[in-house]
Amino acid sequence: MKKIEHIGIAVKDLKQSNLIFEKLFGAPAYKEESVESEGVNTSFFMNGPNKIELLEATSPDSPIAKFLEKKGEGIHHIAFEVEDIVSEIARLKNEGFIVLNEIPKKGADNKLVSFLHPKSTNGVLIELCQEIKK
Repeated sequence: MKKIEHIGIAVKDLKQSNLIFEKLFGAPAYKEESVESEGVNTSFFMNGPNKIELLEATSPDSPIAKFLEKKGEGIHHIAFEVEDIVSEIARLKNEGFIVLNEIPKKGADNKLVSFLHPKSTNGVLIELCQEIKK
């Protein structure tokens, strides 16, 4: 793993939360995007070298909706940038981690993504991210 790519925060109202984080960072979101496969609308903020992703559910059965129902707003996941997501998935699976999706899928911000189950990572949902090369 190269670095923390971003921290994902589950929010009930993306527009309202964008205003809060815009005030916090002194700059608007640099990107907003919908990821239909995950049932989520996202916005991204930069703070120095750090990236924050806000996630709002678009359907009541989406993972974010279920998270909000169970835990409320707050940190949802920590994403790590990887060079080769397929080999990293294999390595982590070999190490005993529970991989939620062994085949990477397209996520927000031009990334291939895969998740590790919180049961195998001390209660923290871990996202692996690899830039999609064009």
